[in-house]
Amino acid sequence: MTDRPLILGIETSCDETGVGIVHGHTLLADAVASSVEEHARFGGVVPEVASRAHLEAMVPTIERACEDAGVKLHDVDAIAVTSGPGLAGALLVGVAAAKALAVGLGKPLYGVNHLAAHVAVDQLEHGPLPEPCIAMLVSGGHSSLLRVADVTGDVVPLGATIDDAAGEAFDKVARLLGLPFPGGPHIDREARSGSSVAIDFPRGLSSQRDLQRHRFDFSFSGLKTAVARWVEARERAGEPVPVADVAASFQEAVCDVLTRKAVDAAADQGIEDILVGGGVAANSRLRVLVEERASARGIRVRVPRPGLCTDNGAMVAALGAEMVARGRRPSGLDLPADSSMPVTEVLAG
Repeated sequence: MTDRPLILGIETSCDETGVGIVHGHTLLADAVASSVEEHARFGGVVPEVASRAHLEAMVPTIERACEDAGVKLHDVDAIAVTSGPGLAGALLVGVAAAKALAVGLGKPLYGVNHLAAHVAVDQLEHGPLPEPCIAMLVSGGHSSLLRVADVTGDVVPLGATIDDAAGEAFDKVARLLGLPFPGGPHIDREARSGSSVAIDFPRGLSSQRDLQRHRFDFSFSGLKTAVARWVEARERAGEPVPVADVAASFQEAVCDVLTRKAVDAAADQGIEDILVGGGVAANSRLRVLVEERASARGIRVRVPRPGLCTDNGAMVAALGAEMVARGRRPSGLDLPADSSMPVTEVLAG
């Protein structure tokens, strides 16, 4: 194969069925079928509902991706699929579909790590990845700081969330404020008309004592609880809750911690590039603040456009393309769906 392989990627780690097709670093198709509306009435993702939605959407989404890319299935050089981490049942649907395609087409199969794929997707917009770089991944299930020397096999975790991930905290606070699910976009929108200094919410794991043990780790459960108590106190007093101010102050607390620790990690490692990925990377305040703080330290920042930050098949295809271009051995047909797959395991099977 050439260094510009044609790869089909499948992503089913949560509630979105994503199928992407890339040619080297060029994105040809990014088809997504989301089941978010089916989960909204529950206030969060229901694994069984997500798995069933993936089953129904898989074939139509593959067909739409091929049509958008102008290719036939037999044209692709390899199949890439998210092997983990994620919801076990949802992952199984994607892995089974990828295995069927690999066998039916006689193509190699690459089971890849969801988190590493969030890093690799940036090459579709900004070209080859800076290596090494610090990757800050922020989503509904993960808040992680990684040192990435080789996105296909040398990823070292520096820190991670020890309770609620950033995206999970956004969803829970949105529910407190009566905002729809998923909460991130709605809090971002409300915050634009609020004051980020109206309420002094706590910054988790940021005290000198915490930094000795958890310098690059994150904790947002205390912040979520602080918001809940503040809102409850207003309601008990019969006073209106200033939704925009609460949203802005909460968002500022999250973005403050994320960006400070990311820039600190880059400076500590002597690395001049930070890459931001994951669904929360679409947050407008996070994008502005990380750019400001990194620039002040002479550090460059790369953030994919919002559509590539959320879960999608393009990111899986992008990582698959790197695997093929760098000559990594394919996964076996006994490839597992590993819901707790560690980020250090970039290629499974």
